[in-house]
Amino acid sequence: MLMFRSFFIITIIALTGCATHTVSSQQQVISWTTPEGVQRLSSSKHNVDFFKLANHFESQSNKLFCGPTSATIVLNALRLRQSPVELPKGLALLSQQDLAYLPKREGWSPYYKRYTQDNILDLSPKPRAVILGQPIGEKEGKPIKDYGIQLHQLAMIFKAHRLKVDMHVVSNNADQKSLKQIMVASLENAKDYLVVNYQRAVLKQLKGGHISPIGAYHELSDSFLILDTAPNKADWVWVKADVLIKAMQTYDTIENRGFLIVSEQEKLH
Repeated sequence: MLMFRSFFIITIIALTGCATHTVSSQQQVISWTTPEGVQRLSSSKHNVDFFKLANHFESQSNKLFCGPTSATIVLNALRLRQSPVELPKGLALLSQQDLAYLPKREGWSPYYKRYTQDNILDLSPKPRAVILGQPIGEKEGKPIKDYGIQLHQLAMIFKAHRLKVDMHVVSNNADQKSLKQIMVASLENAKDYLVVNYQRAVLKQLKGGHISPIGAYHELSDSFLILDTAPNKADWVWVKADVLIKAMQTYDTIENRGFLIVSEQEKLH
């Protein structure tokens, strides 16, 4: 596995030509595809989560599914080919017309057992329709809508799939040093994953709340690698720790944003 990681990183370095560093390590947000961005990944000592997350990464299917997509990536990273529970089949990728041509052998299915952005919501306490804007009530004659996923709602989805979740809401007076220590410790542990909920505008990106997994931490530049689930909007980026914490220190509907640390329960029956 160590040899594979070294080969993977060396290959990326060769492809991006990082012999000369042209991006300042003090820049607040940089793309991981820049020479500096690649160098940070290759020299990071906190990147154990990156390889599985990258292997199971997928972009979100619509503009509201950053939460379900992040959950899908993490669940597949935790459970695919090593699951203590039965995984659902990914049924949404073939049409009825496609199925007409496939073998009809007894016991055979064209579908892999894996989590998708659709079936992951089968156990979601927040229904798919509500995520997409189905009214949840009415105020002064106008419908109340709760688009997307909030941090505590994402935690509930993970818990519904029988995962252990540590939720950290980043308050306005939060101890940034302690929060960073918790996040970095997660990136040293191959058995859990870190998912952040933040405001893009703080990163000088198009305004809007967003959710994505974190792949690595680079100590020298004090930056985290966000594996952005919406490549239509942004690259995967390295973000300075204080900027990321500030981006999580923003209000969303009922409370501030923050992060989750997700792992398997010690005992699953």
